Amino acid sequence: MSNIVDAKGLACPQPVILTKKALDEHDIVTVIVDNETAKENVSRLAEKSGCTISVESAGDGTFRLILSKNGTAPSRETAAVSENSDQKTGPNVFVISSDTMGKGDDELGAALMKAFIHTIFSLDYLPDTLIFYNTGVKLAVKDSDVIDDLKKLEEQGVEILVCGTCANFFNIKDRIAAGVISNMYDIAGSMSKAGRIVMP
Repeated sequence: MSNIVDAKGLACPQPVILTKKALDEHDIVTVIVDNETAKENVSRLAEKSGCTISVESAGDGTFRLILSKNGTAPSRETAAVSENSDQKTGPNVFVISSDTMGKGDDELGAALMKAFIHTIFSLDYLPDTLIFYNTGVKLAVKDSDVIDDLKKLEEQGVEILVCGTCANFFNIKDRIAAGVISNMYDIAGSMSKAGRIVMP
């Protein structure tokens, strides 16, 4: 089975996400992108997925990538065991301490954090717990750009802990719309039991 993914004009990480979904359902996937970054990102996904890949450059600045499964891609379970072989067994915890990602430009950082939260849905395994503290609690308010994603994660069984001290500090406790208002004891307990902690 083959499929065409038209990812022209899409921002990171959408070309990769769409390609990954297509590869889950098709043996051959053709991806069309219009920038070098997307081309490189999709190519890396192909390599990690065990696909062969051919890249054609069009005169209009677009690239046509043809990904073919060759049967050597590790299963999700095998990949997870390999990745976690040197990790302590335990829950996967994401700790978000800011409403922006990285240091520098806040507008860019906000866009990166939004993309990070949205990308969680495309991971092979969802985190067990999301912890928000400091300015990270602002992501859990009802008018946040990521509140819909957080609610969907909650519906899929992801525990969301929001620092009550932080929410009080920013005077937003009554606006928290996802997760539960938590305390440092529970937050420290979740982190101490984690097999892996991810801090974007």
